Amino acid sequence: MSTASSGVKVLSTNRRARFDYHVEESFECGLALAGTEVKSIKAGKFSFSDSYGRIRENELWLIGFHISPYEHGTMFNHEPDRDRKLLVHKQEITRLRRKVDERGFTLVPLKVYLKKGLIKLELGLCRGKKLTDKRNSIRERDQKRDAERELRGRM
Repeated sequence: MSTASSGVKVLSTNRRARFDYHVEESFECGLALAGTEVKSIKAGKFSFSDSYGRIRENELWLIGFHISPYEHGTMFNHEPDRDRKLLVHKQEITRLRRKVDERGFTLVPLKVYLKKGLIKLELGLCRGKKLTDKRNSIRERDQKRDAERELRGRM
């Protein structure tokens, strides 16, 4: 399925999350944003570093997600590091709360994309990797790269 036919344009992916965590499950959620935040995100002026999801008072919040102030904004520009509410169904929040509390999972943003003109966030239910798991990931990536290089060399 191509991005043009599905109406999805990926703005950025959090590659570090896939390296640091085992992603058990991922789901789509909306972001409650101010007008200048939308313009900054569409311009690609945001950062995933150290951001995570947290459930507070039966609401899902995105913490530590940095959106740079809009360059052409006025004095009513947004605050870059404020907590942002994630828009998810209540049943999904209760299911996530159970998993995060009982099994030690973490909610990590995986990618930000546009879908039918709306900004969406893919949030992953993740478990942290051990150092040996990270080394295995690096080894597998290097082996895959070497195999592709050899294939290209033969052709």
